[in-house]
Amino acid sequence: MAVSKSWSSKQQDNYDQENRKKSEPLIPGLPDEIAELCLLHLPYPYQSLVRAVSSSWNRAITDPAFLISKRSLSLSLPYLFVFAFHKSTARMLWQAFDPRSGRWFRLPSMPCPKAVCPPGFACTSIPRQGQLYVLGGMRSDTETSMQTTIIYTTSTNQWSIASPMMTPRSFFAAGSVNGKIIAVGASGAGYNDSITSVECYDPENDTWESVAKMRIGLGRYDSAVIGSKMYVTEGWTWPFLFSPRGGVYDQENDTWQEMKDGMKEGWTGVSVVLGDRLFVISEHGDCPMKVYVPDHDAWQYVGGERFPREAMQRPFAVSGVDGKIYVVSSGLNVAIGRVFEGQNGEFSAQWEVVAAPNAFHDFSPSSCQVLYA
Repeated sequence: MAVSKSWSSKQQDNYDQENRKKSEPLIPGLPDEIAELCLLHLPYPYQSLVRAVSSSWNRAITDPAFLISKRSLSLSLPYLFVFAFHKSTARMLWQAFDPRSGRWFRLPSMPCPKAVCPPGFACTSIPRQGQLYVLGGMRSDTETSMQTTIIYTTSTNQWSIASPMMTPRSFFAAGSVNGKIIAVGASGAGYNDSITSVECYDPENDTWESVAKMRIGLGRYDSAVIGSKMYVTEGWTWPFLFSPRGGVYDQENDTWQEMKDGMKEGWTGVSVVLGDRLFVISEHGDCPMKVYVPDHDAWQYVGGERFPREAMQRPFAVSGVDGKIYVVSSGLNVAIGRVFEGQNGEFSAQWEVVAAPNAFHDFSPSSCQVLYA
């Protein structure tokens, strides 16, 4: 009987202790409603870091209602997430860049094998959900493609492993269409081989399913999503004897169509979408920027200031949001272009360059994504 009382007393003590923790004020002297507003206004990445301050802060910040409140109050701001690798050692690095302050924040290490080929991954995002997706990749020790699905979430500042893809893929295209993740093609086992299969990931159910295959395999990939369609092209390849090939995936109808001639022949660089407009930073000469005009199946040059080629060395990674284009160059310098549309449909741009820290000098960008955090 004494043992029973002792055990019951311990249970009661634990219960009382837990209740005291739950009743702790978030910030002593402030009503919890006001304290929650203070926590809501903490910028990225500090919200996830201050969870360790107390159990009451951890409960408040991890409560799903907290994230809903942050979105409803439009407190999330765009950050640029850059995936880069060291030119000599292939050491990988994920950094978040705050375009308002110019500060960089290092992300936790991505959970993947050490011996990988960084350009083999495909990256995409669901910006308003604050989620970044890193797919596939190639092991450098065995030269085999991988099926991995790795997700970074800004609200927790953590990586997680999701259901693997159905097909191992490397050097392929990925995009976010209507809240779903589309993985397109890949390099095959042999030289000039390519995979035509396509699959779709549903984040709600953590499942992959096969969708309509591409009509043709492509040698390399650049892609862009406009509305419910994903545009995939291989671009011009040396020695430029043949016109590039490309296809258009309609996610709503699960069909592929041939890309229009003017679009694929003028797609001469890395692409970025602002609103419903497709832009390209050309990879030749002074890297002029062009915009695609669907009504004429033609490209027109963007006016205004020239792209700051002197400060920006290839390779480039590009992303865009809210009328701004972010270009990350070798050494992780960032060029921010503000794009304006004139009364006659012409476009112009103004550029500013944010120099990266010297520690990034030997890094090359593989991808950049804009996420709200």
